[in-house]
Amino acid sequence: MAAGGAPEWLIREDAGQSVLLALYLRQVLGIRGPNELPSLRGVPAVTAQRTEGTQNALERQWLSHWEMTVEPQAHPSPVPLDLVDGFGTHLALPIEGFDELRAAALPFGEQASAFAEAAHERYRRDATAAGGSAYRAYASAIAEHERTVGRRAHSFELNVQILPLAQRGVWWIGDLTIAVTDGLRGDIAAFDAAIHPIIADLA
Repeated sequence: MAAGGAPEWLIREDAGQSVLLALYLRQVLGIRGPNELPSLRGVPAVTAQRTEGTQNALERQWLSHWEMTVEPQAHPSPVPLDLVDGFGTHLALPIEGFDELRAAALPFGEQASAFAEAAHERYRRDATAAGGSAYRAYASAIAEHERTVGRRAHSFELNVQILPLAQRGVWWIGDLTIAVTDGLRGDIAAFDAAIHPIIADLA
């Protein structure tokens, strides 16, 4: 809460390299979930010959890694994390129980890191070019919500990942985290309309 008990909102926007790396691995490793989230643009889907048991282990390990990456405070690792060679500081997996995912990820370190860095830099350039206008859509949506419900918005926290997804839209990827297509984020009117129901859910 702000001084005097007034509600406040905290919105963090990013194109996190750890999130981008996780999605890159999802695609090149043939991970199916989460089903509702589209694929990344420009990343091939690689079909590997694996046993059903190995594939199922990869799916479980990746999903657990995804949850820890998107909202690490809500999904802490029960054991220490260890960096995966070739991914810099942006891919760390628990030291136990993730052998299949670690082994499968290793060959993709260079290309995955290059993709994530390029996408992150694109986001930074776009955000810098937008200047202070980048957050006007959020403020506008909050003000519109307050007019609609006839009260001040409740305090809330929202994390926004701006991602180069193949399909335009907004998806919940955590309790307090959404993924937004970069093209949608750059369309002021469309993003304003898309973010309104998100704000209404939270505020």
